[in-house]
Amino acid sequence: MIARALRTIVILAAGVLSSGPFTALAEENVDSTALARALADPLATLRDGVKASEIAGIPISAKFEIEDGKLQLSVYTVNAGEFVEVIADPKTRAAIKTEKITESDDLYEPPKGSEAENPSAQVAAIGKASVKLVAAADMAEKANAGFRVVGIEPELEGGHPVAIVTLLQGTSLKKVVQKLD
Repeated sequence: MIARALRTIVILAAGVLSSGPFTALAEENVDSTALARALADPLATLRDGVKASEIAGIPISAKFEIEDGKLQLSVYTVNAGEFVEVIADPKTRAAIKTEKITESDDLYEPPKGSEAENPSAQVAAIGKASVKLVAAADMAEKANAGFRVVGIEPELEGGHPVAIVTLLQGTSLKKVVQKLD
């Protein structure tokens, strides 16, 4: 039943979002020092934010970010072909704001000097995945002792769903690929 719903979402999202690509981890120029400082206190995990976002739909990507000088956890979800950004409070672990994404500028934030993912490709990756984003984040964290997951973004690689997981240890960021099938 979930696979059927996801296939429907993929078809709807491809039509709704054909105007431009989307990436939740668009910020390649992340200030790892500021992020590490903001995450120094025991706060919510990416897992917490993804779980909290499920009220708005199927989570398709997530990231910690500094917005207006404050740490926030931003999770993008899809539900019936519509995208919603869920902002979770890193201290309370609760979804504090949901916002339907309708403007193409909000859906398309390509990182400087690189190609951004197409939103329908991200939804297609989630639709083919047998592993949830939360589980992929957990696996990446376990395989990289001492690192904390600060972002996750699905894509198709050779027709197979994978998650690009961004990890932080101290002020060092690294990205790893975690299989979703």
